[in-house]
Amino acid sequence: MKITFIGPAYPYRGGLATIIETLARVFQGRGNEVKIKTFSLQYPRLLFPGKSQFRTGPAPADLHITREVSTVNPFSWLRVGRRLRKERPDVVVLKYWTPLMAPCFGTICRLARRNGHTKVVVHVDNITPHEPHFYDRLLNRYFLRSCDGFVYMSEAVHKDLLTYRPDAPALFSPHPLFDTYGEPLPRTEACQKLGLDPQLGYVMFFGYVRDYKGLDLLLDAWALLKAEGRTEGRKLLVVGEVYGDDTKYREQIDRLGIGADVVMHTEFVPDGEVAEWFSVADVVALPYKSATQSGVTQVAYAFGVPMVVTKVGGLEEIVRDDVVGVLAEVSGRSVADAIAKVYEEGNLERYRRGVCAERSRFSWEATADCIEELVGKL
Repeated sequence: MKITFIGPAYPYRGGLATIIETLARVFQGRGNEVKIKTFSLQYPRLLFPGKSQFRTGPAPADLHITREVSTVNPFSWLRVGRRLRKERPDVVVLKYWTPLMAPCFGTICRLARRNGHTKVVVHVDNITPHEPHFYDRLLNRYFLRSCDGFVYMSEAVHKDLLTYRPDAPALFSPHPLFDTYGEPLPRTEACQKLGLDPQLGYVMFFGYVRDYKGLDLLLDAWALLKAEGRTEGRKLLVVGEVYGDDTKYREQIDRLGIGADVVMHTEFVPDGEVAEWFSVADVVALPYKSATQSGVTQVAYAFGVPMVVTKVGGLEEIVRDDVVGVLAEVSGRSVADAIAKVYEEGNLERYRRGVCAERSRFSWEATADCIEELVGKL
């Protein structure tokens, strides 16, 4: 097939770019002709709360990536859509994660499909955003009606999709494993690189820090554990760039009196350093207040690290309770008890074995198979 991906890719950074680039490689390996059209402008600076949208280093030599799509320039949408209509790829695969992309993507898809040949498949992260707005339904309706089929990664997303396109072809494929960050390091070596004490245990919050991810709940949970004498020999790692201002979290840490227990590394973690952090962590905590799925769980699976996650969105579908970690309610008390359970005698090693046994469910090949199956139905 001739396949064109549209969405984040080099020079843009983050999990969405990793997914598109990895899937592109899988399809290339199957003998398909693959192109990626990424953004000339993804977010205007006003709408991007992080420090940078870009990664450093050379472009991937094995991928055909062009920067063509400006999300704020309608002339760009028309140009890319008409180009796709002329190029006649068999399939356009888009990554969709926010209604802000809907005007751009919806226009491109409508123009591309006018050739009567190209089909549009959407690999959906979210339909309802974590921070909803009054205009979300209108934008989602415009985009989702321009597509032929959907691959969703959680039932929470599927439920949202059905409110817009109840009859559209749609298949489930769980979030693939983020196994693109290298191999685990010896723990002592990783601790040395990060300036951490290998004699201590570490509970890690990892990834972009946004309100819905519940870092405040995790800090409350740690304060409860500390008051109960259950943090001896352990520290809490907060690793990831804060979207917005981190003052409220630092003030909370001071108020709770847990400053000596918390290591704050509030910078974006480049791909080459991800293995170091996951090699020192005993457990990864995802105390989310809302979720569809999370790429962080798939990094934890790749590195064999147990998890504590809250029972929201699709996380329960990914993290089996008392097999690869512990599920918690959305409260500091419940998260604290879940962390304590991980450290109960024998559980940490048992959960590590469970993670290694479960991760075969999340292959990139399976996601590519699902996309191919969906195309066959269109």
